[in-house]
Amino acid sequence: MSSQPAAPPLAMTHRQIMEALTGLLAAFFTAILSSTIVANALPTIMSDLHGTQTDFAWVITAALLANAVTTPLWGKLSDLFNKKLLVQLSIVIFVAGSVMAGLSETIPLLLTARVIQGVAMGGLTALAQAIIGTMIPPRDRGKYSGYMGAVMAVGTAGGPLLGGFIVDSPLGWRWTFFVCVPLAVVALILLQITLKIEHIKRHVKIDWLGSILLTSGVSLLLIWVSFAGNPAYYDWVSWQSAVMVGGGVVLLALLVLVESKVEQPIIPLKIISERTTALAIIASVAVGIAMFGSTTFLGQYFQVARGATPTEAGLLTLPMIAGNLTGSVVAGLLISRTGKWKGYLVGGSILLIGGLGLAGTMDHTTELWQAGIFTAILGVGLGMLMQNLVLAVQNTVRASDIGTASSSVAFFRSVGGAIGVSVLGAVLSSRVSELATQGLTAAGIPVTGGSAGASMDLVDMPEQVREIMRAAYGDATAEIFLISAGVAVIALISVLFIKERPLRRTVDIQPEAASGATADAEANANAESTTPELASANR
Repeated sequence: MSSQPAAPPLAMTHRQIMEALTGLLAAFFTAILSSTIVANALPTIMSDLHGTQTDFAWVITAALLANAVTTPLWGKLSDLFNKKLLVQLSIVIFVAGSVMAGLSETIPLLLTARVIQGVAMGGLTALAQAIIGTMIPPRDRGKYSGYMGAVMAVGTAGGPLLGGFIVDSPLGWRWTFFVCVPLAVVALILLQITLKIEHIKRHVKIDWLGSILLTSGVSLLLIWVSFAGNPAYYDWVSWQSAVMVGGGVVLLALLVLVESKVEQPIIPLKIISERTTALAIIASVAVGIAMFGSTTFLGQYFQVARGATPTEAGLLTLPMIAGNLTGSVVAGLLISRTGKWKGYLVGGSILLIGGLGLAGTMDHTTELWQAGIFTAILGVGLGMLMQNLVLAVQNTVRASDIGTASSSVAFFRSVGGAIGVSVLGAVLSSRVSELATQGLTAAGIPVTGGSAGASMDLVDMPEQVREIMRAAYGDATAEIFLISAGVAVIALISVLFIKERPLRRTVDIQPEAASGATADAEANANAESTTPELASANR
């Protein structure tokens, strides 16, 4: 009974939890909206700032990369410092990045602003998962993760729609960044009012060396895959490739060595080597590649290949978002009701592969209703997978490690996304150039400079050339989806080998319970981490 005074923040009713989540979900919504609102604005931005297909990919990759490399750091900080304060700090950083992006006059300045936004988004996504894991037992967490999935779906749906409307309005594309600023301020105020969680002070020691090695190694490899094979830069087999790949591998090898030695590693090898976590991480990388790598180019397909306006492109992505919303909410509710989760991961992986495979049959003449069905299936698969992979991992770790474990999964998913956007963007650029050259040659139009597919500014092109370029973009996009479908197979294989553990009803877990101890051990964990009232309710 003596442990009860330290536990009340964990013994929360449904109403208390929803009140606490209000500001958190508002912040999470702002982060998701900021990452999707730019999607349908990018073709216009590239045209206005004279960007290329490579620049297009890097506007997305820069934010994803910053998100990825800072997520583990935010996760570790959330285990050491006040989570509420860290979320508020993330919002402030996000506002600064958004204002800078909206004022950008050049591609390099826009990329810098996107990096700042990515740092903030890494904090918001990692901290949202960590706070939910701190307040809610895994058995009940599926329902609340479903709410988070719903917010993600609405933000993902509203982003392209709002972004398209803003670009088509007199406001212009810059307001796709500015509009997120008041939303972030509202989230900041709501967080201050509604989020009340107790912070337990712990010995603080940040793994700065690990953070530097992680950031440097991942960044170097991503820069390499973005530019290798591009005639304007260097070949896949070249001294530049050797230096960058070799340097990246050495830095990541040093990271593993450092993480095995330090007291509080940024990526605890003990946690990520656990079977469920390791397989969930592999699946998350594949999901990240499939999700970001394919959906990033969906708005571009509708606008460039099909001639849709930014607003129309936003509407055309609704089937995928509706599928995502349905898959996330329904799966979350059913998991909370039954305590079983593996079947939803397997089903989501199959639907993901199927949706991507079907989307791989699209070209510049595909009926739009068919494209809607294909992307809806893709959306359902993503909805069933993303939040529930994190849930499976959280079920295996102690409450004190939830931030680190959750951020590790989010980190690898973001890394997968950054890799997907970079590599698939390079593949798309190369394929568009190839198809455009073939089309122009067949039409008797001379091709100069070997860069037929480099420019995304189709507005000033002659009508015949513009139609050839549209067809090239539409037909090349199918290859992106097919490659993503192949990668998604890895996610299916990974979740098939995950061993399903019933979701525990306690917020915290004892070491014995983590290794499959008896129900008595879990009952002791319940007694230590919850109040008698909550324990009774759970039983």
